[in-house]
Amino acid sequence: MTQEICGLSSMATRPVLADLSEHLRRTCGIPVRFESAGGVEVARRVREGAEADLLVLAAGALAELEEEGLVLRGTVRPLWVSQVVAAVPDGAPVPALDSESDLRAALLAATAVAYSTGPSGTALIGLITRLGLTGALSERLVQAPAGVPAGSLLSSGRADLAFQQRSELTDLPGVVVVGPLPGDTAIDSVFSGGVLASSGRPGRAREVLDLLASDTASGIARARGMRPIG
Repeated sequence: MTQEICGLSSMATRPVLADLSEHLRRTCGIPVRFESAGGVEVARRVREGAEADLLVLAAGALAELEEEGLVLRGTVRPLWVSQVVAAVPDGAPVPALDSESDLRAALLAATAVAYSTGPSGTALIGLITRLGLTGALSERLVQAPAGVPAGSLLSSGRADLAFQQRSELTDLPGVVVVGPLPGDTAIDSVFSGGVLASSGRPGRAREVLDLLASDTASGIARARGMRPIG
């Protein structure tokens, strides 16, 4: 029986990796399982010696782990681009997001703005700074705990506007995705994959990584709100 390939990933890629793992089991006979958590938490686990075969994280975080020798050099490859989108609670008025002025208005009208840990949250805080809204919004920003979708703060009533990767907000109960940020305010995150140095099956792990980047996988990724690289 083929040994299971185990992977670690950030929450943003959990939906697409779940679908792709099922696809690989069904069509290729390859058992693959990914465990997902907040990107910061996953990186911490890897640094503390977590054993797995594959790692899928934001490109910058994965590059750091490769530099530290925890990911095999030459195995890292970009997989998908994910957009950060805005969302509101189901039943709430949907703000326009056609221009930077619309985005400013939506931010200033919100009672509480939810954002995530990881690269999308960092990028959003940078955008708010660039827009000159740090002072106006400092008391209204609510960061979701690591591994918790920012959209869950909408459904629980703790926020009335949220920003996160599309894949983490799509199909979340009680949440309506408004759309990507307009023009120059758009935030894209690149997610890459690599073979962990702790893998006992690096060759097999490379094969699975190739399949994750295949044309068939690209269609599955698009269905989950991610744009394949290239």
